[in-house]
Amino acid sequence: MKQKMDELKQLCAEAKEELLHHIIPFWESMQDFEHGGFYGYMGQDLVVDKTYDKGCILNSRILWFFSEAYLTLGDEKLLSCADSAWTLLEESFVDHEEGGLFWSVTYDGQPKDMTKHTYNQAFAIYGLCSYYKASKNRKALDLAFTLFHLIEEKMRDEKGYLEAFNRDFTPASNDKLSENGVCAQRTMNTILHVMEAYTNLAEVTGEEVVRERLREILTIIVNAIYNRDLCRQEVFFDLDYNSLIDLYSYGHDIEAAWLIDDATKQAYIGYLGDGMEMGVIGKMVQEMEQQVYKEAYNGTCLPEEKEDGKVRENRVWWIQAEAVNGFVNAWEKNPKEEKYLDAARNIWSYIREYLIDKRPGGEWFWEVDSEGKPLSEHAMADPWKCPYHNGRMCLLLIRREEHAS
Repeated sequence: MKQKMDELKQLCAEAKEELLHHIIPFWESMQDFEHGGFYGYMGQDLVVDKTYDKGCILNSRILWFFSEAYLTLGDEKLLSCADSAWTLLEESFVDHEEGGLFWSVTYDGQPKDMTKHTYNQAFAIYGLCSYYKASKNRKALDLAFTLFHLIEEKMRDEKGYLEAFNRDFTPASNDKLSENGVCAQRTMNTILHVMEAYTNLAEVTGEEVVRERLREILTIIVNAIYNRDLCRQEVFFDLDYNSLIDLYSYGHDIEAAWLIDDATKQAYIGYLGDGMEMGVIGKMVQEMEQQVYKEAYNGTCLPEEKEDGKVRENRVWWIQAEAVNGFVNAWEKNPKEEKYLDAARNIWSYIREYLIDKRPGGEWFWEVDSEGKPLSEHAMADPWKCPYHNGRMCLLLIRREEHAS
């Protein structure tokens, strides 16, 4: 056991070095001091497009990242970066007429894509809660609660959470959270991150109404999202939760495993029921962990996904980061299963060798092929490429090291 703890501590120490000397400096350099917030795009050539639109998801994730980095490391300049993301969110993304947040704004802060997406509101809640913890700015927490009530009142039905809306909350096509040739009316991805947002909100506020919604979400995941026969989550659904495609998203399942663990802890604080639900959820998570390890982990990393039985072999940055989180979490729950910690360490070695961009001014490549060659069509930063997954991996490992010391 001591050997494994030493291996974990070494992994945590290396992750801290990556965070301090690579990830944080990269995202600090993306700050837009002229127009506020952070630039919306850097190509793989490391050239920033200063006139690119600014996405709310990117801004919310940056808000979360610098807030949590400040809470972990205590460096005031990190809080200053979080302040910049908060100011842009409050001044440019909030729709003061119809409510909710725009999908994107122009580089100088004018509304651009006024779609209201449930996924988008959820990530804002996630970032706002962490910013409140870091800054004690009550306006941020008030906005998080406003968005919580908006999601519950306008962006769901009796069966669960819906996806995309126009500015006035009339239904819109869910093209932004659909792919692989389908247009889904419900997605695993959206409900997963609503759960993640509500977990942070429940932790910050302790409000029972948030915990009630978390318990409902966990029930939906167990009964509608999770495929018991295949030990995986399905991805895209119609309104009745009929799966639209045979797709196994390895990254989402290993990410969901540890996020569901966190959500369960918050959802059942003070719960007066018989606790049977927690056992069912725990069994589901254990099955997902085992299945990802068995089917996706190849000894060094995880491929992207499997559709209709065919594996897409490219290696994506966020999937590897979440696999490290998920496998460390699985090992901590059951230290006898040393294979999980070994997998986390091996994936981290793969990340260091192939996904971390070693050029001055770079960060992590979005995606590499099966031979480890970066794919040139992807950006270093864009509306989806952010410090949320890899930054979170590092922050969680640092906190584990501190807890183990």
